[in-house]
Amino acid sequence: LNVIAVRYVPDLRIGAALPDTAFAHDGQITKQHVRAVTLATLQPRPDQILWDVGSGSGSVAIEWCRASGGRAVAFESDDVRRERIINNVTTFGVRVDVRGAAPESFADVPAPHTIFIGGGLTRSGLFDACFDALESGGRLVANAVTAESEAALVKFHGLFGGRPARVQHYAGEPLGKFTGWRPAMPITPVLVENPVSSTPSVPAPGPPT
Repeated sequence: LNVIAVRYVPDLRIGAALPDTAFAHDGQITKQHVRAVTLATLQPRPDQILWDVGSGSGSVAIEWCRASGGRAVAFESDDVRRERIINNVTTFGVRVDVRGAAPESFADVPAPHTIFIGGGLTRSGLFDACFDALESGGRLVANAVTAESEAALVKFHGLFGGRPARVQHYAGEPLGKFTGWRPAMPITPVLVENPVSSTPSVPAPGPPT
């Protein structure tokens, strides 16, 4: 006896960012509109590996796999969230390896082509460890939400370069009998691409005085 199950989903668009309700989460999730911008910056490619650091719900790792057919490694320090990521991964049937806290869990993990830092930017040494793990020609994208994480990104940008930006979207919500625009929290993403060394550039010494 052979049993074959077929899931027919003609309206499922792989290239479109899914609504937040598609994922189990506790609020720690890269929201749909920001996720779409993040994925465009990450540029998923077939058979490449993404490290999703501070994964939260695993939404970025899952979307990367859906878009590229590649693999991802999700790093998350919270036990409950790790279990939630595993459940989300199982729901979508993608290849995401779920690990513990970063950078402690970086050992014995396949090297990444691309890294996304969605949380933990204020942790000492995290950005540097991610930068060191990135292969030459890879991409690193980090999103900051809080003032503290944004300050950390400004520091990293000064050391490692990259392209900073500011992203914010507004949602139309009822305002009495009318509709008003409610702003979401702004996101500050920084892209560092094609690094060839984990050592920040240092100006050459000038002539002795």
